Amino acid sequence: MIRKAKIADVKDIHKLLTKYAGKGEMLSRSLSELYEALRDFYVFEEDGGLLGVSALHIVWEDLAEIRSVAVAEEAGRRGIGSQVVNACLEEARALGLKRLFCLTYKPDFFGTLGFRVVDKSELPHKVWGDCIKCPKFPDCDEIAMILEIG
Repeated sequence: MIRKAKIADVKDIHKLLTKYAGKGEMLSRSLSELYEALRDFYVFEEDGGLLGVSALHIVWEDLAEIRSVAVAEEAGRRGIGSQVVNACLEEARALGLKRLFCLTYKPDFFGTLGFRVVDKSELPHKVWGDCIKCPKFPDCDEIAMILEIG
């Protein structure tokens, strides 16, 4: 079941994201950041366990980021990642957003959802606020992708 995240989910979201952040596959998020951004998150829950997560983070009047996409390793290859990202896409459309972007190491995954690779310079400077928290800054090796939905 896909649903909006609840306060009770934050520690499980943190655990899942921290696992991938520890491998250098995504940006780490503190518990404080997760509580503050809780309304951005969707979760995939099955049998009481959190198996997937994604977030829609609004950046500007026409732009949002799909971020913090993670699926528990034991639940991989079941379409959970696509489902939680599609929940974000539906909300983005309902809000009237025109463009979504992501910074990723999984361009093939996002490509199947309609995102296209772009040069990072095409993204507005405003999107780089979180980058200074990243241990790879300023030598980012993530791939920038955009999806036009307007």
